[in-house]
Amino acid sequence: MFYYLLKYVLLGPLLRLVFRPRIEGLENVPATGPAIVAGNHLSFSDHFLMPAMLKRRITFLAKAEYFTGPGVKGRLTAFFFRSAGQIPVDRSGKDAGQAAIREGLGVLGKSELLGIYPEGTRSHDGRLYKGKVGVAVMALRAGVPVVPCAMIGTFEAQPPGKVIPNLHPVVIRFGKPLDFSRYAGLEHEKAILRAVTDEIMYAILSLSEQEYVDRYAAVVKAEQTAQKKEHKFPRAPLG
Repeated sequence: MFYYLLKYVLLGPLLRLVFRPRIEGLENVPATGPAIVAGNHLSFSDHFLMPAMLKRRITFLAKAEYFTGPGVKGRLTAFFFRSAGQIPVDRSGKDAGQAAIREGLGVLGKSELLGIYPEGTRSHDGRLYKGKVGVAVMALRAGVPVVPCAMIGTFEAQPPGKVIPNLHPVVIRFGKPLDFSRYAGLEHEKAILRAVTDEIMYAILSLSEQEYVDRYAAVVKAEQTAQKKEHKFPRAPLG
C-alpha cells in the first residue's frame, strides 16, 4: 500500500517534476509474469526513478546497510525501504551471494518483477563494470526473461556523496527481453553463467553507451581507496 502511495502521490510526481525523465522502450517490460530487470547502477536515485516510471511494481534486492543505519536518518531510511517492499541482503560473508539468489527467486516465484544491479554496487566513476553471475543463476533457475535497462544521466544528477540532486536530464532506457531458455538446466556450469552474465552486461552497455571495465567495481574501489590512503599516509622507509 505504501509502495503505491509513494509511487503515485508522494515521491513519483516529485521525481517527474525534478528529473523530467524520458522513458524509452517501456513496452519491452512484460505486462505480466515474472521477469528480471537488470540495470546499470550510477546513483542512489536509481532506486527511486526506475520504480516510479514503471507501470508494474518492482522489488529490488537492497544492501542491508540501508536497513541498519544509525540515528534518525538511519531509521527513516530503513522505514522507507521496508515500506516500499525492498528486500535487505547482507553482502558480507561467503553465503551473501546465495542469500541474494534465494531472496530473488522468492520474488520471481510470486510472478513479480525483480530489479537487479549485476555490478553489485554503484559505479564510483560513471563507468560500467563487470557483472556478477547471480543474475544468470536466477534467470536460469526461474526460467524468466531478463530485461536490460540503462539509467543515463543519474550519475551527473546525483553522483556518489551528493545528497541534494543536480538538475540534469535523465533517460531510462529498456531493451528487448533476453531469453536464456536455451541454457535451461545448466545453472551450475560456470562457463554458461559467465556467458549469460556477459550477454546481459553487453546489452546494458549497448543501451547506456558507457565506458566498460572488465573488472569488478568493488575490487577497483578497494584498490583506489588503498592508494589514496597510501598517498595520504605514506609508509616510512625501512632502516
